[in-house]
Amino acid sequence: MNRFAFELSSYTLKTFSGFSKANVNISGKEHIPDGSVIFTANHFTRIETIFLPYHIHSISKKEVWSLAAAELFDVSFLQGFLKNLGAVSTKDPNRDKLILKTLLSGDIQWIIFPEGMMVKNKKLIKKDQFALTDDGSVRRPHTGAAIVALRCEFYRERLRRMRDMGEPEFDRLVKEFEIENIDQVLAQETSIVPVNITYYPASPKENILSKIGQILMKDPSQRVMDELMTEGSMLFSDVDITIRFGEPIDIKKYLKDPYIESMLTVKRKIKFDDDLSSKQIVGEFSIDIMQNYMSAVYAMTSFNYDHVFACILKHFPYRRDGINIYEFKCKVYYAIAWLVYSRTYFVSNNFHENQIHLLTDDRFKRFEDFLTMAVNTKVIEIHDGKIFKDQTRFMIKSDFHTIRIENPILVMANEVEPVKEVEDYLKKIAQKPYGEIIRKVKNRINEKIEVDFAQDYNTYYLEDESKKKRVGRPIFLKHDNEIAGVLLIHGYMAAPREMKAFAQYLHEKSFTVYVPRLKGHGTAPEDLAKTKYDQWIESVEEAFIVLRHSCKKVIVGGFSTGAGLALELSTRMDDIQAVFAVAPPMRLQDLGSYFVPAINTWNSMIKMIHLDTIAKEFIKNSPENPHINYIRNPIAGIHQLENLMQFLEPKLKTIKKPTVVVQSRKDPVVNPKGTFKLFNRLGSKFKEYYIFDYDRHGILIGEDVKRIYESIENFIKKWI
Repeated sequence: MNRFAFELSSYTLKTFSGFSKANVNISGKEHIPDGSVIFTANHFTRIETIFLPYHIHSISKKEVWSLAAAELFDVSFLQGFLKNLGAVSTKDPNRDKLILKTLLSGDIQWIIFPEGMMVKNKKLIKKDQFALTDDGSVRRPHTGAAIVALRCEFYRERLRRMRDMGEPEFDRLVKEFEIENIDQVLAQETSIVPVNITYYPASPKENILSKIGQILMKDPSQRVMDELMTEGSMLFSDVDITIRFGEPIDIKKYLKDPYIESMLTVKRKIKFDDDLSSKQIVGEFSIDIMQNYMSAVYAMTSFNYDHVFACILKHFPYRRDGINIYEFKCKVYYAIAWLVYSRTYFVSNNFHENQIHLLTDDRFKRFEDFLTMAVNTKVIEIHDGKIFKDQTRFMIKSDFHTIRIENPILVMANEVEPVKEVEDYLKKIAQKPYGEIIRKVKNRINEKIEVDFAQDYNTYYLEDESKKKRVGRPIFLKHDNEIAGVLLIHGYMAAPREMKAFAQYLHEKSFTVYVPRLKGHGTAPEDLAKTKYDQWIESVEEAFIVLRHSCKKVIVGGFSTGAGLALELSTRMDDIQAVFAVAPPMRLQDLGSYFVPAINTWNSMIKMIHLDTIAKEFIKNSPENPHINYIRNPIAGIHQLENLMQFLEPKLKTIKKPTVVVQSRKDPVVNPKGTFKLFNRLGSKFKEYYIFDYDRHGILIGEDVKRIYESIENFIKKWI
């Protein structure tokens, strides 16, 4: 191997990767030891033979060679590139000798795909054992990586003992393995590092490669199109590729077998591979090692949306009248929450974000994309908002070489099987009754809300500035004989306590009331300064789902920023009966807000020269209710408030729910003209505008609030 050619090929690949849209995430770099290392990785696409050595080389700074399918070397334009990148044909007659020589030195690291083929169907388990199926034949994964590792560590230890004993066999072995630095060889150990590669999404689709293939080949086979569509999607679509390195498997301990031990010190020339007894022992050890690295590889699967969707769909009980889509969503949400909270399994980075969108508007199209794929591949049909599943699509085998196109849902479900505990739990969730999963989801969200508040409060608590926990804790007033549920949202820099009096009034009128805590509130201004407006939206959504799972009908309303959030939610949720908005901020008369752009520019400039103490991060706030509100207003928070209203403004016309807007004529913070402008833009046919002659912003607290309470109560009662 020419080192210059290797570096040049790596540079070429780096340049090429700039054109790829794939997002490569690498974890577990710390598990890669120095010394003689064999990486054992799962194999789903051909491109792994190319990009995996490149990424390992970028970490270890060593040349990385790999075994590659012999058929790849039959393609003339690939042959030279693969060889320069360190790929060796699986049918190369000098393969084993080359691996052993280069591995002993520790200068070269190797990748061996133990499956010995691309596992296109991801079917690896049969009767709880690793077993690969290819066009009807069944076999276990290869033990080659284990045998090579054992052979390497055997000869390293034999070299050490022959040198210590002063035997001529030492010189013979040095010459045979072309060892230049014996001290380096003896100072190292041999390890096998398991590697998992997970793709999301892993669905084949038309791309530049498949289009070129159709142009160049008159009638490409289904197998060719499968590979072009699958691998082209990985390269040229926005696919997340997670490469995870596991803890190294120690090989040296296997040399302690008495017979192997005797062979290490025998003075005569021996051939380790030809000795029948050692061959049998190594065979047994290699199977054990293979089971270890295969288990480790698949235990590191980064579970993503496709895995959870496909596995739950597969195990969802058959129903003649179809599967309720919302029930399906709830089971997926609960399954993801379990995977994250268990902290036992590896999950997609996306799972660590708030998943409430799965139960509301699916704004990231997780369900939409999956269900569209399932419909297009005839796994399901959707009629009248229900899923009708063809269970045979999870049972009848597809052609091995075209399954990724014909039945990608089954491929996704198969990838879960090696982690039996996960598949068993997802199956259990899939089979839970509708009522039980509704209760579990509500309890899970409530638990999350409590944990989030406790963590935020403890993290940002400021002596003499943070309020008591009871001020920021969400309020949930359940009514046994409720008329409906009311979601009541507090304002900017406030907390749920701001809504307590109105919540109690509504509860006395037979409403169940939930007052959520908006993210960044009820703790300290520093918390609010780090919060984005979409996190406020998520806080509202969580509370909405809790109410949806508690009440038959839901009304949504809020004060100030909470009013804007109530209006925003009503643009996306169909099952809201009515909306009320008290002093929604369309324009801010607080002059501090007008200085935000200038202050933000100043902050950015100051931080660039690392003088953070000069930056203007907060402005003083003189609240009407200092026992509830923050006394410092973060500039970043005002930006988020303005961003929220800019986000909401074009959506106002889409609001079709009955809506009432309430405003104070002499509001010192929110301009009544802006509120009236907001009212006129509402798309609802049933809307009312109430204006009261108060000279304060917080009109839901203080004197003479009953008139406002009654007016809102009377309005919402018309629509339930």
